[in-house]
Amino acid sequence: MATSSHNPSRVLHSGPAGAAELSNQLSIAVTEMTSWMAEYGGFTPHPSLDIEVDALERAGEQLRSRLRDNYPFFHPRYVGQMLKPPHPAAVIGYLTAMLVNPNNHALDGGPATARMEKEVVGQLAAMFGFGEHLGHLTSSGTIANLEALFVARQNHPGKVIAYSADAHYTHSRMCHVLGIDGMAVPTAADGAMDPQALEELLRTGVVGTVVATAGTTGLGAVDPVHHIVALCRRYGARVHVDAAYGGFFSLIADDSPDGVAAAPFAAIADCDSVVIDPHKHGLQPYGCGAVLFKDPAVASHYLHDSPYTYFTSDELHLGEISLECSRAGAAAAALWLTLRLLPLTPDGLGAALRPGRRAALAWAEHIKASEQLTLYQQPQLDILTYYPTHRRLSEVDQASAGVLSRGMRRPPAQSLFVATYTVDANALAVRGHQLVADVAQGRILRSVLMKPETEQHVTSLHQQVLDLLSDGQE
Repeated sequence: MATSSHNPSRVLHSGPAGAAELSNQLSIAVTEMTSWMAEYGGFTPHPSLDIEVDALERAGEQLRSRLRDNYPFFHPRYVGQMLKPPHPAAVIGYLTAMLVNPNNHALDGGPATARMEKEVVGQLAAMFGFGEHLGHLTSSGTIANLEALFVARQNHPGKVIAYSADAHYTHSRMCHVLGIDGMAVPTAADGAMDPQALEELLRTGVVGTVVATAGTTGLGAVDPVHHIVALCRRYGARVHVDAAYGGFFSLIADDSPDGVAAAPFAAIADCDSVVIDPHKHGLQPYGCGAVLFKDPAVASHYLHDSPYTYFTSDELHLGEISLECSRAGAAAAALWLTLRLLPLTPDGLGAALRPGRRAALAWAEHIKASEQLTLYQQPQLDILTYYPTHRRLSEVDQASAGVLSRGMRRPPAQSLFVATYTVDANALAVRGHQLVADVAQGRILRSVLMKPETEQHVTSLHQQVLDLLSDGQE
């Protein structure tokens, strides 16, 4: 069996710097899993599956060439969308398990990875302060939220589901899929749900569940979960938390200078369900979401009959508490291995979140000191919004679009990848921005600073944006 000797000086870096060690670890994985397979006896592979190595090399070359038509999600100068490669440990975990290709729907399809899934779900539950719980991994946050809203409908049939006006569109979409009426609650000036507006809606008695968002995907705004829970308990409504983007910030929710507000994240422990996406700040490959319920009794809503599936064990099969059927056991293995190395503690995975938080705060200070840029709102997590300083919204829109397009067109070594965010005159006004609203809406700039390496590049990123603005004025 191929093994590696323990050497405390060896480090598996993320990104291109760790390519050699990643290759070594994957080679070990293939060797050891092949050795395990050999224990069951050899057999002759069917010739219909044979492929010529020369043909594979040619097709592989084409694949690698086509994959170059991507943006450099791995690089600190990519601060566009919430995208980054998985941690090498997650890649190793995923590919090692993929050689077996377990299906975590039933213990029959993936006994080892199903146990891993239960372990990591337990760790996620503990991070949120859930004791007894029911939960599982999903293929995405969208499906995780679908399951949470499905349970909400079953618990409060005929009732409305309320969510922030800035919540992810998945909630209105899934309400439509489930045949539920959804209602958007206005936001306050920071982009978080307005508790006063929520209470006015709750007083009507039509709301069965309120979705609080712990980190909106647009602004990174955190709804006041602690206030929402108190209101919902007063009016008899459930609380579901969409923490798909911001959930892992629970690890640094300590009110410290480089942490985030504690109260909203601490209140998740008092909610009925929560969703989180390990394929965002959890360093996992797509797709890996998770849904957790505080009350295990919600399992009754998943009851179904499958005469050929659950036969090897009387233990709980994950397919018995999931709307999805086949699910990659490799996703559970990847998360399990990652959390063995970067545990859900402030000094573990939390240490990978603080640099992005510090980067957002530092860049915000650069923008405040700048005449060419204006901060749209103070960042609550690691998403920064800002705009070129102009009098008219149409000018802001054109300048923002110019920064986006010119940055992408630069040669790779000088390129910059930002994103834009559409706002209207009212959103600007409530934040105190005095612009002439000569158009109904316009684009501002948005940067997602979720890679810890970004912290070391804040000054240069800021200067690149200024340079791109100057280029557009020539």
